[in-house]
Amino acid sequence: MAVTEHPNATPAALAEHIANALRSAIAARGQASLAVSGGKSPIPLFEALREQDLDWSKVSVVLVDERVVPRDHADSNTALVARHLLQGRAASARFLLFFRELAPTFNAEVLDALVRDADERIATLPWPLDVAVLGMGEDAHTASLFPGAPGYARAIATDQRLAWVVPDTAPHARISFTLSALLAARELVLSITGESKLAVYRRAAQKADEALPISLVINQTQTPLSVWMN
Repeated sequence: MAVTEHPNATPAALAEHIANALRSAIAARGQASLAVSGGKSPIPLFEALREQDLDWSKVSVVLVDERVVPRDHADSNTALVARHLLQGRAASARFLLFFRELAPTFNAEVLDALVRDADERIATLPWPLDVAVLGMGEDAHTASLFPGAPGYARAIATDQRLAWVVPDTAPHARISFTLSALLAARELVLSITGESKLAVYRRAAQKADEALPISLVINQTQTPLSVWMN
């Protein structure tokens, strides 16, 4: 399945593309599901998307991945989405949270329990995802699929929807949609900003390589992927 590239893309153009997909889903099935990535890069997109004219009350929003931190933590993607996306027109969307209460310490057993709880919390999410919006790090990670990290090998191999990953190169344990869950989406969107990330994308597009997690998304034939570059 071909990758569609959009060079010199603006947040407004990407927001319109996503909104059109959500409108189509609502028209076809009466509801829509949108998975979004956190971090600072998507903020301009969120602020453009929240003003799109669609029936947000029929849209379920979920994170592609979340750091295992309290909601009031500075690194919480949940708080970031609530602050920058679920405002204005989008305030009526339904936001499905992976977790609320966290244990003070984490080990594999605790993280397994968090994954089970998160899976129960998103049980009512319209599935498959209509749109999953991905970002990419300069190490080629996407979602919380960090190459070589504890949990990574399972997250790219399992048929389950969620998995935990503990990055070696970034703070906080993570709960993330797995590769199979992302590839089950009706549409994948990859947003890339900056020349350094564009170079990583070009390298990853050459072939699938587990050392470059985003390459597993690019070099697949299951799910339409559009790449928005600015």
